Amino acid sequence: MKPVIAIVGRPNVGKSTLFNRLTKSRDALVADFPGLTRDRHYGNGRVGEREFICIDTGGFEPVAKTGILAEMAKQTKQAVAESDLIIFLVDGRLGLAPQDRVIAEFLRKTGRPVTLAVNKTEGMPHSVVTADFHELALGEPEAISSAHGDGVRSLLEEALDRLQIPDPVPEEESVLDGTRPMKIAVVGRPNVGKSTFINTLIGEERVIAFDLPGTTRDAIEVPFERNGKSYILIDTAGLRRRGKVFEAIEKFSVVKTLQAINDANVVILMLDAQQDISEQDAHIAGYIVEAGRAMVVAVNKWDGIDTYVKERARVEISQKLRFLDFANVHPISAKKGFGIKDLFKDVDKAFLAGMAKLSTPKLTRAMIDAVAHQQPKRVGRGRPKLRYAHQGGMNPPIVIIHGSALNGITDSYKRYLEGRFREIFDLRGTPLRIEFRTAVNPYVKEEKPRRK
Repeated sequence: MKPVIAIVGRPNVGKSTLFNRLTKSRDALVADFPGLTRDRHYGNGRVGEREFICIDTGGFEPVAKTGILAEMAKQTKQAVAESDLIIFLVDGRLGLAPQDRVIAEFLRKTGRPVTLAVNKTEGMPHSVVTADFHELALGEPEAISSAHGDGVRSLLEEALDRLQIPDPVPEEESVLDGTRPMKIAVVGRPNVGKSTFINTLIGEERVIAFDLPGTTRDAIEVPFERNGKSYILIDTAGLRRRGKVFEAIEKFSVVKTLQAINDANVVILMLDAQQDISEQDAHIAGYIVEAGRAMVVAVNKWDGIDTYVKERARVEISQKLRFLDFANVHPISAKKGFGIKDLFKDVDKAFLAGMAKLSTPKLTRAMIDAVAHQQPKRVGRGRPKLRYAHQGGMNPPIVIIHGSALNGITDSYKRYLEGRFREIFDLRGTPLRIEFRTAVNPYVKEEKPRRK
C-alpha cells in the first residue's frame, strides 16, 4: 500500500509549490500571498519505482481557536493523522519564526516521522541558511527549492528511506498464475450498497450494512473464493463531495479509499440506480482512470425502479460518464443477487485485459493497418509518420509508438488508435495509454542564436 506524506508549515512557505512538484501536476493553486490553500488536497507522487500519496495542507496555526484559521488547523491535523510521514516546510529566506517553534512542538507530540525541509534556498549557502533551524530539534534540516526543484528528489528519497518501505516487487505474474489472489476494490458514493454487495457475494454479514450514509469508515479486506479462484474484496468508505464531509473520522476514510483504489487490480464502481448520476460519481470514476485500474461499473438497486427510470439511468451514464466507454456496465441488485454472476465474469475479463501482454509485431501490424485505413492530419507541409509500436507497461496497458513529427498527432487521432488497439486485442474493461516517441535527426543541427 502506498505511503502517505503530508506537507505541513505556516502560510506562504511554498507547500503547494512543493506538492505540485512531487505530484508532477498543477492541481494546487499557487500565488504569492498567504492563506490560498484552505482544505486538504490529495495527489499521487512517484520517485524512481516508489509511489506515494501526497497531501497538501493550508497554512498551519495550531493555536487558532475560532474562524477560518481554526478550520484550516483542523484540516492540517487530520492530514497529519492520515500520514505515515510529515514534511515540515519552513522559509529559508525569512528565517526561523516563532510560529515554526509552535508547529515543531505539535509535530513532536504526534509521534510521526518528520523531515524538516528549508525552502527557497536557491542561490544561498546551505550551511548558513539552515543553521537557525537546528534549534527545532527535528533532525538535520534539508535545504531545497520547491520552485526550482533543487534538493527535492534527495529530500523525498531520504524521507521514504526513513519509512523503510521496500522497493515494490512486480506482482503481475503471481496474480496471473494464481499464487496471489486478485484484489477488487468496491467504491462509490455513500449508501449505494457496497457493503450489501460484499455480504451477498460471500453469503454472510461480514461487513456492516445499514441504511445510513457513512456506515463504513475504513477500507476492509475480505478474502473469498468463487469458482475455484481466490479474491480479496476491499469494501471502502463512500466518497462525498468535499463540502459534504463533516466528521473528522469520515475525512480519515478518504485516504484509505484512495489507497484501496491504487492497491487493487480491478475496481468496481458502484452507482445507485435510484439517484441521478452526480459530479461526484464522475470524480470518483476519473480517479480510477487516472490510477489506471481495470474497472467494471455496477448500477445497484436496479430492481427498485420502473422502465422509464431505467432508460433515464442508461442515458445519464452514457452522457455523464462517457469517458468510461471502455468499461462494461451491469445493472444489479446487491440485496437479491441479481446480475452479480455476469458482473464477475466481466471483472475477470477486465483483469486479464489490464494484464494483457501485447507482442511488438502484432502491435506494429495493428498500427500500420490503422494508418492505412485513416492517416493522421498533415502538420504544415508534412504528415506525422508512425513507424513501429511496442508495449511499455501493464495495468494499464501502455503502447509506445515511435516515428517522426509525432507531436502533431491530434487527440482525436490518438482516440482513434486507442479504439483500434482495444478492438484488435480485446481490451475491454481497462484504460489504455498511448505514448508517442519522436525520433531526433542527428544530422539536423540546432541554429545558434545570432549575436547582436
